[in-house]
Amino acid sequence: MDSTNQPIRGLTFGSAAAGYDRYRLGYPAQIVDQVVSHATRPVRSALEIGAGTGKATRLFAAAGLEVTALEPDPAMLAQLESNISGDVQTLLDTFESADLHGHFDLVYAAAALHWTDPATRWPKIAALLSPGGVVASFGGPLHIADEQLSEEVRRVREPYVADDDIPSPDGTPADAELQWPGTEMAASDWFTDVNQVVIERRATIAAGEFIGHLSTISAYLVLPTDQRSEVLSVISSVLPDHLDLVADITVHLARRSEVE
Repeated sequence: MDSTNQPIRGLTFGSAAAGYDRYRLGYPAQIVDQVVSHATRPVRSALEIGAGTGKATRLFAAAGLEVTALEPDPAMLAQLESNISGDVQTLLDTFESADLHGHFDLVYAAAALHWTDPATRWPKIAALLSPGGVVASFGGPLHIADEQLSEEVRRVREPYVADDDIPSPDGTPADAELQWPGTEMAASDWFTDVNQVVIERRATIAAGEFIGHLSTISAYLVLPTDQRSEVLSVISSVLPDHLDLVADITVHLARRSEVE
């Protein structure tokens, strides 16, 4: 799917908020250590862009950070608020329109940065970060480990959904050494010490759980309801009882330049 459709896809998740919270995998706790260790100053406050149902929010709040969680969809935010504990302030707003003041030690997005406006995201992130503070983006799609099964799923899915991954917003090839958004971080004068880390992760889940996961992906959510039900049924028909998945998480980190 063309990247020009990304803003539309980014507004589809509220209809699947409960399923998103149930079927999407969470994040390993080591991400917090990875992110915090990249800072040159204590990390006490954080702004989360596109917090969704709070899967990453809970991690950072549990680590003792004061988190301000931005989420533009009311249903997703309601799910988040039912899940969180700790020092978390929630705001129903987009990153672009949110009226935010002061500086944060950390600005991060978990599988959400690609929904932001490319013309304004980096200047606004830089303006909200304390010098030496960290910007972090992390996430990654699930892939079926068995290549033959993966190809069969692709074959039956293709008449409905050509590709259910999100294309790179800046066109970076999939085999490039530095992936987006690290590419944009590295090109910006506001940031330094850009780092890309891959956290390897494998999972085995039941076929029904995998179909539930697919039902929360934007490429399926933008389909008419009958087509979505049909393609998920077709995919389900070729799946074994359980699937082995590659669920690697790519973490991109950079620090706000200390020189204005």
